[in-house]
Amino acid sequence: MKKTLLLLAFTLSLLTISAQKAPYIIYNAKGKKVSYKKMLKTLEDKDMVLFGELHNNPIAHWLQYELTVDLHSKRPLILGAEMIEADNQDELNDYLSGNIDYKALDSTARLWNNHKTDYAPLVDFAKDSSLVFVASNVPRRYASMVYKGGFEALDSLPAQEKEWIAPLPIAYDPELPGYKNILEMMGDHGSATLVMAQAIKDATMAHFILQNYKEGSLFLHYNGAYHSNNYEGILWYLQLERPNLKYGTISTVTQENVHKLEEENKNLADFIICVDQNMTTTY
Repeated sequence: MKKTLLLLAFTLSLLTISAQKAPYIIYNAKGKKVSYKKMLKTLEDKDMVLFGELHNNPIAHWLQYELTVDLHSKRPLILGAEMIEADNQDELNDYLSGNIDYKALDSTARLWNNHKTDYAPLVDFAKDSSLVFVASNVPRRYASMVYKGGFEALDSLPAQEKEWIAPLPIAYDPELPGYKNILEMMGDHGSATLVMAQAIKDATMAHFILQNYKEGSLFLHYNGAYHSNNYEGILWYLQLERPNLKYGTISTVTQENVHKLEEENKNLADFIICVDQNMTTTY
């Protein structure tokens, strides 16, 4: 009788848990649910981790911070982000070293509108922990030049400005599924140069990740999920230069039902953070 009551109590507790609403669930590439602890244990053994976010998703931003803190407790860490452009590295370094305050950083660097809520905690963690934080993205004016005139538009730039871009000419494969999908999504608004503008961002982020990587450290990079989904984008360029490094990827998706990963969201990354689509956004 006692065993029966215990079994009944256990069953009821499981039903109670399953009835609760989950704001997010983590899956592996095959769509199997995994714990945060399992994801952390897997990623702490990597050389580089690309954390693909949805830019306005609070769950992704929260987990970025949590993962950063937890990885820092286990490995020497280097941080980097798409959200700060390479030509603002000096301003970022001044902030990290305490030479300028946040107000000065905000007035001298081209910070994203959601920097204060979503990325400042990561930068401040780097500051408080004396970590390198890499401004990895290509300055947007150069991506715009590529969109208007292709890669060759960059050839005439002064040598100093080329230091903020991946070395030219960059490798480029327009047949990568992710790049082809951009054209499909944009329809009549798509163009070959639009895809090139995406590629110059991917190539530049990979370039600065590798330039700042140190053996024995783990480089954790924050970027929009599309820049690393399907093991392409930034990762394609990283593996082109350093195929022997151990890479890990994370993607973020939203679904109406988080309890089963949809087929289209499988294999996006090593780990997929599936967030309830009704989750509030940061902007």
